[in-house]
Amino acid sequence: MLLADYVHPFVYRSGFPQGVPNVDAVLAAGDLPGYYLEFLSSKLTVPIIYVHGNHENEFVNEGDGRLPPRGVIAAHGRVIEEAGLRIAGWGGAPRYRRDGSGQYSESEGRWGLRRLGWRVGRKSLDILLTHAPPSGPHAGSDYAHRGCPEITRFMQQRRPRLVVHGHIHEYEGKKIEYTDPASGARVINAYGYRIIELPMAGS
Repeated sequence: MLLADYVHPFVYRSGFPQGVPNVDAVLAAGDLPGYYLEFLSSKLTVPIIYVHGNHENEFVNEGDGRLPPRGVIAAHGRVIEEAGLRIAGWGGAPRYRRDGSGQYSESEGRWGLRRLGWRVGRKSLDILLTHAPPSGPHAGSDYAHRGCPEITRFMQQRRPRLVVHGHIHEYEGKKIEYTDPASGARVINAYGYRIIELPMAGS
């Protein structure tokens, strides 16, 4: 199950997960509030793996502080192995405002994704989970939603089978998914709520 950017009413309801096929994992691609992530963890027994978005609203407010959401797995800058999948995570978006949180400069993106690539090592990578899209067909039409060339470079070097991102809302009118010609990766915009099947490696 893929989620990003929007608290979907079909998911955030008392009867969830009725009417939803069995899933092996949830991938949350950013800008989802912490209460929503915790709701998912209370309703499902599968791993819920997330990266933060550019709004960094994944925290839960309690007392005088903000806490990370509980029952879910933060993947930013890490390589996670869950549900038989190897998943690398990179949250946030390329910087578009000087004082904005959840954003990274070109050099921060370059070095951060390079470090993530070192953590991937020589083993195959099933999924790259990001908030911002790579450069290409899913890049937004405005500066704040532009594609990230550092993500594109990571794809070409590490060749994940699937790239899941958020940040680009459906009003942009772009295709939900495409195949990246340089890396061969299937690239999916997770906006809202989607169920997908990922064939086993080599099948």
